[in-house]
Amino acid sequence: MPLVAVADVPANVAATVSLWRRAHDEGCAVAVFPELGLTGYTARDLFHDRHLQESVDAGIAQLCADSIALAPLALVGAPVRVGDALYNAAIAIQGGRVLGAVPKAYLPNYREFEERRWFRAGYDLEPGAEATLGGMRVPFGLDLLFAAQQQPQLVLGVELCEDYWVHVPPSVYAVSAGATVIANLSASNFTVGKAELRRLLARSASDRGKCVYVYTAAGPGESSTDLAFDADAFVCENGRELVSSRRFAREPQLVVSDVDLELLVRERATTTSFGECSRAHARPHRVIAFEAADAVALPLRRSVARHPFVPGDARTLGDRCWEIFEIQTNALATRMRALGRPKLVLGLSGGLDSTHAALVCAGALALVGQPAADLVCVTMPGLGTTATTRGNAERLAAALGAVLREHTIADASRDVLALVGHAAALGTADTAAMIERVRHDPGLGDVAFENVQARLRTLVLMTVANQVGGLVVGTGDLSEKALGWSTYAGDHISMYDVNAGVPKTLMQSVIRWVANERAGTPGSQWAADAAALRETLFAILDTPISPELLPADAQGAIAQLTESTIGPYELHDFFLYHFVRHGETPTRILELARIAFGDDYDVVTLKKWLRLFLQRFFAHQFKRSCTADGPKVGQVALSPRGDWRMPSDARARTWLAEVDAYPEADR
Repeated sequence: MPLVAVADVPANVAATVSLWRRAHDEGCAVAVFPELGLTGYTARDLFHDRHLQESVDAGIAQLCADSIALAPLALVGAPVRVGDALYNAAIAIQGGRVLGAVPKAYLPNYREFEERRWFRAGYDLEPGAEATLGGMRVPFGLDLLFAAQQQPQLVLGVELCEDYWVHVPPSVYAVSAGATVIANLSASNFTVGKAELRRLLARSASDRGKCVYVYTAAGPGESSTDLAFDADAFVCENGRELVSSRRFAREPQLVVSDVDLELLVRERATTTSFGECSRAHARPHRVIAFEAADAVALPLRRSVARHPFVPGDARTLGDRCWEIFEIQTNALATRMRALGRPKLVLGLSGGLDSTHAALVCAGALALVGQPAADLVCVTMPGLGTTATTRGNAERLAAALGAVLREHTIADASRDVLALVGHAAALGTADTAAMIERVRHDPGLGDVAFENVQARLRTLVLMTVANQVGGLVVGTGDLSEKALGWSTYAGDHISMYDVNAGVPKTLMQSVIRWVANERAGTPGSQWAADAAALRETLFAILDTPISPELLPADAQGAIAQLTESTIGPYELHDFFLYHFVRHGETPTRILELARIAFGDDYDVVTLKKWLRLFLQRFFAHQFKRSCTADGPKVGQVALSPRGDWRMPSDARARTWLAEVDAYPEADR
């Protein structure tokens, strides 16, 4: 946004070119300037002054002359005379020539606005209209789109200020005709609360239109006779604000952002109703070609969240945690009512997933008016259970007022292993001897040794549920389902899967939110034991993630660390989000990961864990194909009945080849 000088066209031309050059140096494809920026929005009756109109004509010619070597297409606001009418218009200039101009469709003429005093509305122009600008005959009308020749995904539509506030804005038709970017040249005087409303409209338009919305308003250089202007500018993409100006700044500003057009094109393709609506509202548009670079150079000028499931803003995160918890508890309560208010049976290990599920169970019981003791927590020490996690489970059950049952599966696991002739159990006198044998010969702790425990735990839970008239609540989370990190017919199975939509990185936030916000709330079912519950939850959050299926070390510490085996969950959640939500290629995922995680992981490490993610994601689809019911929570879900339908025998070969081909040297 240049600092406008009201009615001083040469000064405004110079200020525009100065920012335009900066946009060129920044590698921008499009530069959007404010509404009526060549004259100032507040010139009022001077718009009809012949000298000012001639100055505008000369100014357009000067812009063309000064911009021959500038790469960005510029949208500049100016009054444009066509025949006997004056229009408030956006003029597209690139390469020393005017490409076309778009008039303002709807003129505000209420409260402080009086644009009909000077301008003609653009909505009544005949199709195919033209205007003479800068000595050139160019297309003029609402039916113009500007398409980048080198970037077929970059198609630019234009509207001006009030067009944005009406209930059927011109951008609706531009988007339906293929525009992926909408630019709004605005003046928009500021009143209290208006900045939030502007963003609400732009975020909504960019979300519904699966597009980028670029908004540029006028600044303090406008007349302050009756109004104030705040130099507001921002870019929204697919419902999210990317970047904004410093409001009320009294110096020129260039607000730059990269936008992800590939993401938008995929959103349009996967949201089938978008295409149907576009066809229903299709209108003919004239398409004007312009030049644009075919790629954005790294590094990006936008942030890439390293934890895309976790909002960065603390207030938003708190709201999301509340919503997630309400989704889970209400969904479980609905299932309980349908089954006649059963007790809830839960395998409580003292780890993250079962803790989260226990909190949800307690919340659901409160919703349906059942006592806390209707939560039957079953702890099942196995061949690798440590005192730390067992203690966490006991304290959590007590804080929740749940019934705690302990059924040790160690001996039963040894019996089954002996039954099938497993080497770990053969020739050992008892379970303790077998555990010691595996501790000294880790090769004996194979998949059969691990999975027999998971399947026995599920058998115990199902039997307890039959015994007490209960519903077995699953604990596996979204991250584990993506990786297939569960035992088929073991912890993979439950009667209702409350955690199915919550990824590991977000689960930790929800547990922390319960500890900080919900546990001590007056009147909550946990208020009496809030301190004990919080202490237990924080202890669980500090415990390493482990299935505890292998014997502890000689000091009794957890020997089997999940993230040492399959990689950091923060990486896998990142891969999952971009692979499933946005359909990104392995190359794009690696590029984004390099930006998001910086120096925390080198390229070799990123490739290693992305390769493992893809291998496991493809190989373990068969587990997801028969997963239990569970509520969808966020934008990524893997239920075979809803969001993700994939053949269990699909091959990951070409995805893995692309990972392998990604260069490991810095680029």
